[in-house]
Amino acid sequence: MSFPEPRPQVPQLPQHLLRSIDCQQGAVRAVRFNADGNYILSCGSDKSLKLWSVSRGTLLKTYSGHGYDVLDADGSFDNSQLCSCSSDKSLILWDVATGQVTRKLRGHAGKVNCVQFNEEASVIFSGSLDGRRFEPIQILDEARDGVSSLKVAQHELLTGSVDGRVRRYDLRKGQLHVDFISSPITCVCFSQDGQCTLSSSLDSTVRLLDKSTGEMLGEYTGHKMKGYKLDCCLSGKDTHVLSCSEDGHVYCWDLVEGSLTLKLPVGKAVVQSLSFHPTETRLLTAMEGRVQVWGAEPEEEEEEEEAMAT
Repeated sequence: MSFPEPRPQVPQLPQHLLRSIDCQQGAVRAVRFNADGNYILSCGSDKSLKLWSVSRGTLLKTYSGHGYDVLDADGSFDNSQLCSCSSDKSLILWDVATGQVTRKLRGHAGKVNCVQFNEEASVIFSGSLDGRRFEPIQILDEARDGVSSLKVAQHELLTGSVDGRVRRYDLRKGQLHVDFISSPITCVCFSQDGQCTLSSSLDSTVRLLDKSTGEMLGEYTGHKMKGYKLDCCLSGKDTHVLSCSEDGHVYCWDLVEGSLTLKLPVGKAVVQSLSFHPTETRLLTAMEGRVQVWGAEPEEEEEEEEAMAT
């Protein structure tokens, strides 16, 4: 006698607020998990970059050296280095342990919106392609307007531009693939399986494209994104599409069906930035001067755990 296969478990979503952190660095421009998801990077309008513990929400170190707002940051694979970019047209490479500036990289003519290490942390990608030297090792200048977002995956670089184009560079083959979207791009990312690209734009739409063909696989709407550079992302297993919104919520859609699964209320202001944990069902959001940590289940109070232990 055969039994029917059990129904697959519905993926959980991070909808329980675990903690809210008052970053005390002006408006938080961007919030990011580090490579292993144990730390939080918050970028402030007070020119500072801060490193926080995810589990406790405590401040570990402050990095000061930029002349204007810090707009984005990334951590190296081994957590020894940070890189950040700013409205002051520069990038800074930081030593995590000492908090000291290792390199200050200049070369952009305007504010630097986005920055990321490659997998080996041997190259830093920004609005153009910068290496760990005082001069760029290569400049990719195909964009007709500001580059608002970029992501690196193995030998591929994905960029989104205010000119409404998503560009994918195959750095190994020296090839460029362009998909035109008729609205300024605010954020781009690869899917976890590397087969698709996700982009958000100022027409309040998030689009999922087939990476190889450029075919439109899905459109996700309902949120508000008209005048701010806001983030989008995919959940850890590519089951859901998430986006910031100007109405104070994070919107979460089923990737395949396109239906709205969760409208997460964060607050009464613009949700400026978000970041999904690399392996767990956790989400970071940033609103005004605070960062929120969300989980799939409520977290037990530490005081109760300590009382039980004694």
